[in-house]
Amino acid sequence: MLTKFKRYFVAWRNQTVASPKFQKWAGGTLIVKAIARRDAEKIYDLMAGFVYSQTLLAMVELNLFEYLQNGPLSIELLSKKARISKNNMKILCQSATAIKILELIDDEQYCLSRLGAAVIGVPGLTDMIRHHRLFYDDLKDPVGLLRNEVETHMSQYWPYVINGDKRRIIDRKVAAIYSDLMRSSQKLVAEETLRLVSFSSTKRLLDIGGGTGAFIEQLLEITAGIHFCLFDLPQVVEKVEPISFFQKNDNQFEVMAGSFVTDEIPSGFDTMTLVRVLYDHDDDVVISLLRKVYLSLPEGGKVIISEPMSGGKNPIRSGDSYFGFYTMAMSTGRPRSPEEHEKFLRMSGFQKVKKYKGNREFITQVIVAIK
Repeated sequence: MLTKFKRYFVAWRNQTVASPKFQKWAGGTLIVKAIARRDAEKIYDLMAGFVYSQTLLAMVELNLFEYLQNGPLSIELLSKKARISKNNMKILCQSATAIKILELIDDEQYCLSRLGAAVIGVPGLTDMIRHHRLFYDDLKDPVGLLRNEVETHMSQYWPYVINGDKRRIIDRKVAAIYSDLMRSSQKLVAEETLRLVSFSSTKRLLDIGGGTGAFIEQLLEITAGIHFCLFDLPQVVEKVEPISFFQKNDNQFEVMAGSFVTDEIPSGFDTMTLVRVLYDHDDDVVISLLRKVYLSLPEGGKVIISEPMSGGKNPIRSGDSYFGFYTMAMSTGRPRSPEEHEKFLRMSGFQKVKKYKGNREFITQVIVAIK
């Protein structure tokens, strides 16, 4: 009954609001005018959002955050450092001030805002912003992307993307770039995961698809007496320097090379982690991987999934808007809701599944399943 009523209400509301006559009336009516203005501003921001993101990208690529880190500078000095004209630097700084990245000190001097200073303080953020040039290029033709009519830069960049039934041969240089980017952006994800989940009962942990060990590095700082194992592709783990991991807080560390797509998952571990792994892969790969994880874990063993997730019936910007198109550009994977993750986990054999509620779900969400 409620669903039927909602359909009728939404149809009436949208037909009314879409009428130019209603918009004209709303613009002159005090209470409705405020609502109409907010809606107009939101629509404008949606349209102009790409310009805002390009302002941020230009700030990073011209090293303006670095130049302004120690205090305000004049337009003239910034233009010389960045080697662009004073007029264009003024436009960039005004744009950055409008989106709250910079603050205007006087007519000619700008400094970082609180938000701008945070860009420097967030580990790996500037690297990710630079990397987004590839993503922006892929979004130039959103309809072509949606129709799978374009070959994307992102699908060529990421070394683990599967094309059809074949896995790409991974160049070591590409694998190194990928690993460095993942390492620099992993700190926040690791911090949020460790804030939500306790590893006090863990004795032996396998980090599946863990790159060069950024997540394990964070764990090493707050745990003791755990045997860690990093499991990833040979071209990725060959960059790891085990000596930097050994004997920290009485923890142990080893590396295993392999593919979780084609190889079996190593056994003998009571805890397995999948940090930003599943959303990069299609459903068949995910279901197969979770089944292999279940078979490799002992009774009472657990798997920890930490990654961006969809809002499901209540879509969210980070999980659905951003990562929905991001994974589409990669041509593999998709953000899944906690309910979908639970469904796949139970299909794989897990019975005890718990979603952990965090305060920064735009960074990551965490699910733990016990065998």
